[in-house]
Amino acid sequence: MSTDPADEGLSEEEREEVLSEVTRRRTLRGPALVAVAAVGIAFSAFQLWIAARGTTFEATLPLLGEVRLVALQQLQVNAIHVSFALVLAFLLFPASRGKGTLVRRLGRVEPSARERLGEGHPVTRAVARAGAFVRWAVLDPDMNRVAPVDLVLIVLAVLPAHYMTTQFDEIRQIAVRRFGDTQSVGEMYPVLSPLVSAFEAVGIPLGEASWAFALGVLGVLLVLEATRRTLGPLLMALVASFIVYAKVGHYIPRDSVVGPLAIQPDTWANIVFNLWYNVEAGVFSTPVTVSVRFIYVFILFGAFLEMSGAGKWFIDLAYSATGTRKGGPAKASVVSSGFMGMLSGSSIANTVTTGAFTIPLMKRSGYTPEFSGAVESSSSSGGQMLPPVMGAAAFLIVEITGTPYPDVIVAATVPAIAFFFGMWVMVHFEAVRGGIGGLPREELPAVRSALRTGWFYLIPLVLLVYFLVIARYSINRSGWYTIVSIVALLAVVAAYDDRTRVPLVGTIVTLYAATVATLVTVGGGIITAIRVGAGLEAAGESFPVGEAATAAAGDLGTIAVLVSLAFLLARPRSPGPLLEFDDSVESAAEHSAAAIGRPALAGNMAYRFGTFVLKSMESGARTATTVVVAVAAAGVVPGIISVTGLGPNLAALIDAVSGGSMLLLLVLTGVASIIFGMGMPTTAMYIILVAMLGAPIRDAGIAILAGHLFILYFGLMADVTPPVAVAAFAGAGVAKADEMKTAVTAFLLSLNKVLVPFAFVFSPGIMFLRQREGEWGVIGWESVAEVGYFLPEVVVPIAGTFLGVYALGVTIIGYQYAPATGFERAGYAAASIALMVPEIPLLVAEAVLGLFGIPSLLTIFSITVSLRAVGLVTLVGLSVANRRREPDSAPEPAAPVDG
Repeated sequence: MSTDPADEGLSEEEREEVLSEVTRRRTLRGPALVAVAAVGIAFSAFQLWIAARGTTFEATLPLLGEVRLVALQQLQVNAIHVSFALVLAFLLFPASRGKGTLVRRLGRVEPSARERLGEGHPVTRAVARAGAFVRWAVLDPDMNRVAPVDLVLIVLAVLPAHYMTTQFDEIRQIAVRRFGDTQSVGEMYPVLSPLVSAFEAVGIPLGEASWAFALGVLGVLLVLEATRRTLGPLLMALVASFIVYAKVGHYIPRDSVVGPLAIQPDTWANIVFNLWYNVEAGVFSTPVTVSVRFIYVFILFGAFLEMSGAGKWFIDLAYSATGTRKGGPAKASVVSSGFMGMLSGSSIANTVTTGAFTIPLMKRSGYTPEFSGAVESSSSSGGQMLPPVMGAAAFLIVEITGTPYPDVIVAATVPAIAFFFGMWVMVHFEAVRGGIGGLPREELPAVRSALRTGWFYLIPLVLLVYFLVIARYSINRSGWYTIVSIVALLAVVAAYDDRTRVPLVGTIVTLYAATVATLVTVGGGIITAIRVGAGLEAAGESFPVGEAATAAAGDLGTIAVLVSLAFLLARPRSPGPLLEFDDSVESAAEHSAAAIGRPALAGNMAYRFGTFVLKSMESGARTATTVVVAVAAAGVVPGIISVTGLGPNLAALIDAVSGGSMLLLLVLTGVASIIFGMGMPTTAMYIILVAMLGAPIRDAGIAILAGHLFILYFGLMADVTPPVAVAAFAGAGVAKADEMKTAVTAFLLSLNKVLVPFAFVFSPGIMFLRQREGEWGVIGWESVAEVGYFLPEVVVPIAGTFLGVYALGVTIIGYQYAPATGFERAGYAAASIALMVPEIPLLVAEAVLGLFGIPSLLTIFSITVSLRAVGLVTLVGLSVANRRREPDSAPEPAAPVDG
């Protein structure tokens, strides 16, 4: 099967253009591209070291012994982490393209001066020169160059991290004495004394200013500017408003309607300290710490897997399994896009990259461009709720709620499957309605053939689940081991062919056995055994055989990589018949080989493998840049809420607005999640809303994990909700479709993200959660065996959820076996609600009865199960009636639902 998007009219340049336009990211060439790659690789190397060895940078060298460079504190690590992201943000994202309101207004100054004063007037010439300078120094209309202002900001972005790593003793004093006794600019950098004196001569007391305070202010401003560039003005304005609020919030009259928002007065010294020099609040607080420990390493894991060619293989596998079915291309898109969206954590990027393959094939099979783009964007955004990776939000949930990662995976599984089941149902009904078949079998590989050519791509995912769920390693350690397994696996596959398979595998097995033997005999690895044999050190305590085999397995990845590289270097023209790297890896290998004057190297498997590793590290850093900037900026909001004491008052205000109603609180939370999520990364939206709504949700008695996933689901809904709908617009760009029609269709296809969260909040059994002694936790086998609990609390709600999702699919598409009338669609909608969340109409009925002073308790099991039974009967009755009207022949192609 050909999955080359170029075959369907979508070129590589067009795909890059769509991605650049939606993400506002530059397309760089030459030295600027090399700089981005160098910084990205260094960023990834820094994070890999932390994942593997922690925050102490030391190594044992053959002749020098143990050499320690530095042991970093958490604040220092977080500062370096954010500084890397700031540098990449200023390299990758322009300050302005010259299309903004401010730039357009300034652009009118020069023509106005020329018109009023004349071409040769000194003022006109001065304005023209100033305009030319600004355009050269700041603007990047073509998004293909690094402007001088970017270079200045890059230098400034390095200063705070440099200060934190070299002056940490002074930072410890700031925590107690604030900035009174800190060094001034002149004391820190004596070489700047003439400049300081010049400023003081004109009345600016720069020599008395605290350098630490100045860097704190500078750092916050740089984060805000990076946020504006990468994520748009909405998040930047929100964060900036919270910073201003921390200073002026005490002016709010306490006897006014918004009196609960009044806070105690504070100084700029305290505010800057909490924003910049504190890991408990502000920029370097919990969200950035989670990024350092968890998020980055899993973004890197996804990058390695994608660059290895796993994405293309999984798309081919999905098409080989479903492509011949009715609506097969769209079903394959649902499966592959969800899988890749889980790894990438970016709805937009996944919509463009995966959609470049899936959307043209959907269009070719008969789906309209709007429906094709909608399916891809909706599935890609849903990938972030799919275990075991779940983008980046899962790690924030782990850290903020204190829930073990395996429990998050278990709890999130059924709701995620329900969403993708709903997507599958809707694309099927659309195919039936439009008479859309699958692709011819001769164009598709057999499933067995597809599995045989890429089954090894599944090994890292299996290992990831094993490390997290069975072995229960830490998240950081699991991510590191999985990346090592990918590199080792790809190294073996690259070196493997008919000639090398026996000596390659034999050498790896022999060295592994030798490592086990040396652990048993001398208590160390092969190097230790050599040193013991040479009399350079004494033998250690020997390992039992079982423990030695387990310990040696930790070195198996290194052994596999070293042996495979040796084979690749010995046979540089090895074909590597099983391996097909991502196109971007092959392109990078060709361009870099040509740049160094050795174009033939592009065909060298060892060179291509090295390019794969470096390209994966760079790609991971690029993807992580926006995430790191987002969590750094968003961390300011909970920090301000915490240090100002706003939290309890805000919770009381939200409770007053909701009137103590759980249903109204959830509706307000859902609406807020969609609004905040529009044009804002899911991670930032989640951090901000949990800071504001976490306490009210907890106080309402909602399971904490269910409440946090509720926010996540609605935040993901924002990616396909008009008028912003960034993921849907990206899908429209790839599909060459109408943007708003695509967005409306994607919104309708994603309505599962609205009802499913309500379902698992009111029925936590859907997430396998149970409350015991006031604490929520994942159920065990004893709860499964407890039929009186498991059947009504788990089985019935899960069955109702899937049946309700099915009914919702008919409602949205308007077709089951035959067209559904407006009345029937209303019946399907009612059945969907009754099956999934019978509590909604029952709580509304309780509220109505309460208005008349009639107390009621309707949300008990006997009533909810009865309402579910009514919904089931309605669904069955409507389905039978619809089946009787099934046309004898395939219907004519029809346009997808447009709302």
